[in-house]
Amino acid sequence: MTTDSTRTDPVETGPLGIDDLPVREELRGKSPYGAPQLDVPVQLNTNENPYPLPEALVARIAERVTEAARGLNRYPDRDAVALRTELARYLTRTAGHRVATENIWAANGSNEVLQQLLQTFGGPGRTAIGFEPSYSMHALISRGTGTGWISGPRNDDFTIDTAAAVRAIAENRPEVVFITSPNNPTGTAVAAETVIELYEAAQAAGPSMVVVDEAYVEFSHRPSLLPLLQGRPHLVISRTMSKAFGAAGLRLGYLAACPAVVDAVQLVRLPYHLSAVTQATALAALEHTDTLLGYVEQLKTERDRLVAELRAIGYEVTDSDANFVQFGRFPDAHRAWQYLLDRGVLVRDNGVPGRLRVTAGTPAENDAFLDAVRELKKEQSA
Repeated sequence: MTTDSTRTDPVETGPLGIDDLPVREELRGKSPYGAPQLDVPVQLNTNENPYPLPEALVARIAERVTEAARGLNRYPDRDAVALRTELARYLTRTAGHRVATENIWAANGSNEVLQQLLQTFGGPGRTAIGFEPSYSMHALISRGTGTGWISGPRNDDFTIDTAAAVRAIAENRPEVVFITSPNNPTGTAVAAETVIELYEAAQAAGPSMVVVDEAYVEFSHRPSLLPLLQGRPHLVISRTMSKAFGAAGLRLGYLAACPAVVDAVQLVRLPYHLSAVTQATALAALEHTDTLLGYVEQLKTERDRLVAELRAIGYEVTDSDANFVQFGRFPDAHRAWQYLLDRGVLVRDNGVPGRLRVTAGTPAENDAFLDAVRELKKEQSA
């Protein structure tokens, strides 16, 4: 029998919506970020790594977490020095540019890294610019921090229109410039020369912080842009362990920048923001870097197979440097999305006109996807 003290029914307050609350004006009419989470056989819509962590790593995580659990009565290392040191070693080894502990900052996913950057360098009366279509959280976090958002231009092939972007930076003088490479949802990589040109434009107009979001860089045909940090104190490289490390459930992101930037974001970070368990798990994952990057190589092969197969079927495909592929064109992208879903394959409708995005999965998952899109092409051609 349920008593009044144990009831879990929501409190009845009458009909009330978000717009009935005193929310900030820039949040009215907006929708929260999120992809559909549906229980279907083939889930290729959120750019997750499809390979579970190897058992040796799972065992090592258990050991490290057990050790951390013995000290959970104490706060974790507030500055995550051990983790930042290992992340610096990882970048130095894999990106061709030496970074030290003081160049690294870590947080709960790259989204918190971006939020801290906008809390530090954006805010009311300041603006950020990104080149859309791109990662929608850049605009959402900007609005959430009271930072004005400017949508910059891209070419028809989804590369950045450099000349137009330079003009937009000069005209709007934003405090923060976002460059996503490889870009989400298109998979398009950005040339180092383009980043340098936009960085110089931002300094002439600002100076402004330039944030290069490299969430998918381990999957790229091109090297990391990390070496561009040399001599550019207003440049930030953002990374994540969600994709290449197959650790989306861990929620660990990090940035590389000059030490002054790392010091600045600590002005807004919440105290003890990274739990001892998160730090222990991330450290365990970094011990197994070579194994995890082996999975990345498999996914790069599958990504390239998807590009080739989709083009052979007759779809228009955007060149991809990420672990996903944008394809189309469809007269009605959402109808095409539903057609695939009805056949047990979940891909992403990002709202890019006429196009969908598919994550590279296991060979079997990709086969199922390709079978479904072949059927879709036959129906559209009938």
